[in-house]
Amino acid sequence: MYDLWIASCIAALAVGVFVWGLIFWCVVRYRKRGNELPVQTRYNLPMEFLYTIAPILIVSVLFYYTAVVQTDVVRTTKNPDVTVEVVAFKWNWQFNYRDGQGTEANTVASVLGTSEVIPVLVLPTNRSIRFEETSRDVIHSFWVPELLFKRDVMPGKIRNVFEVSKLESEGAYVGRCAELCGSYHAFMNFELRVVSPEAYDQFLAAKRDGKSTQEALTAIGQDPYAKTTQPFDTRRTKDNFNPDDASASAGN
Repeated sequence: MYDLWIASCIAALAVGVFVWGLIFWCVVRYRKRGNELPVQTRYNLPMEFLYTIAPILIVSVLFYYTAVVQTDVVRTTKNPDVTVEVVAFKWNWQFNYRDGQGTEANTVASVLGTSEVIPVLVLPTNRSIRFEETSRDVIHSFWVPELLFKRDVMPGKIRNVFEVSKLESEGAYVGRCAELCGSYHAFMNFELRVVSPEAYDQFLAAKRDGKSTQEALTAIGQDPYAKTTQPFDTRRTKDNFNPDDASASAGN
């Protein structure tokens, strides 16, 4: 996908330079040399052929490579190494580690975000990962900018599914909701924590043993709380527009 974007930008720049060149050439070649009006009914068949066929060819080539890349991006496999169910709700996330694919698979461990604690999604490097997304209420969007990919999270029976062949670099990456979903949409963050396969297995085992997410993260030598983002003071328990403790004042 990255290569497609780069190639598209290069192609757009090449077309732009070509068009700019024609404009400047026309400005110089056909600049005004007198008051006589040029012939207005003459046509240029090669030029008309060029500006009709060239855009069709450009669009066709871009469409072909877009279709190829899109097919590769949305391809899924029968047996990914890791399956995570992404559950979005107003205004937080739940990540369920599953023992299979589809709605009939079982959840073996879960991470639930709250207003006070940012949910941390722990995933391994060098393993294929399947994301199955669903929403409990409205449309959300699962987005980790470093993955260069995002998918809408739909309510109801629609489950958006996509796979990542592997994550290459360990680290902590902020995740966000990229769909305007309500009052606290801007606060609906999570963190993707990429660790080694061995550390991931230890984390999942700790979760299965009943430890909290923070305890499981500490057990594998990771920070127990999110590093790339933090909870915001949403004041959800207060009436922000007309607080009960507000003193009365005379109007103007």
